[in-house]
Amino acid sequence: MKKADLDWGSMDFSYKQTNARFVANWDNGSWDEGAMTEDANIVINECAGVLQYAQTCFEGLKAYTTVDGRIVVFRPDLNDARLKDSCDRLRIPALPEGMFIKSVEEVVRANAEFVPPYGTGATMYLRPFIFGSGPVIGVKPAPSYQYRLFATPVGPYFKGGAKPITIRVCDYDRAAPHGTGHIKAGLNYAMSLYAIDDAHEAGFAENMYLDAATRTKVEETGGANFLFVTKDGKVVTPKSDTILPSITRRSLMVVAKDILGLEVEEREVYKEELADFAECGLCGTAAVISPVGCVNDHGKEIFFPAGMEDMGPVTRKLYETLTGIQMGTVEGPEGWIHEIKCD
Repeated sequence: MKKADLDWGSMDFSYKQTNARFVANWDNGSWDEGAMTEDANIVINECAGVLQYAQTCFEGLKAYTTVDGRIVVFRPDLNDARLKDSCDRLRIPALPEGMFIKSVEEVVRANAEFVPPYGTGATMYLRPFIFGSGPVIGVKPAPSYQYRLFATPVGPYFKGGAKPITIRVCDYDRAAPHGTGHIKAGLNYAMSLYAIDDAHEAGFAENMYLDAATRTKVEETGGANFLFVTKDGKVVTPKSDTILPSITRRSLMVVAKDILGLEVEEREVYKEELADFAECGLCGTAAVISPVGCVNDHGKEIFFPAGMEDMGPVTRKLYETLTGIQMGTVEGPEGWIHEIKCD
């Protein structure tokens, strides 16, 4: 298939409009069948639920060109399930069975020329989202909703490779107990914007959020889960009801245990333990794993033994294995790779 005339190697991680996107609407108690459109603009009422009360949730996944030229997406069934959980919490009607996967396939096919070639470091980012489109002035769910999924080619999250970053322990709270931290709601990310700008202005790459109840346990950053490696090689991730269940993090834990034969553990991780770990990384769709070299806890610097120059050895092996599965160079568990046939 002929690809778009783009400089794939110099592409950054930003939005670029492509050919078509999928749109479906919910009204009078049901979703329509949905259809593809070339129109990238949205026209909604000034009193739409999304504008008044932030009634919206979203997902993020990628399409890849594998080493043998196939176009695939990674575990879209988990994005579908997580979107349903988000909709349930925000009183948004869930998509009909099969619509999510259908929309992913149709959008990738319609924009196949924008799926970057293998080996360029670029990928196609897919953004599904649902929002309250109907007018609502009282505090209640909107009367109608729209689901959309668009695609954009993106470069690697880190140009020139992922160098370990310095993050800080944040004084702001990301999510309250029994709140919405476990779903992918737009409002969660809006709440993090002030804190991330403040961190950047102070010279830090990200924030480490602690649990809001006791401020003693590690939760996540504004957009990624934590992964730690102990000095004896065990892979540990924080466990909490207010952490978003990252698909990348869950996949990495399977890779660690079932493919690499490492011991894994999901448990509460206390801030006072940080100095005991050998490696640290941030897990998410965009970068897969971002290595952390230092955590600044109000002036006290905690450096991980893996150093500030490169990923630690266990983190790198996890990264290379998972990206190998996504790109078709490593055999992964059954069902992880969803191939999309394109003409």
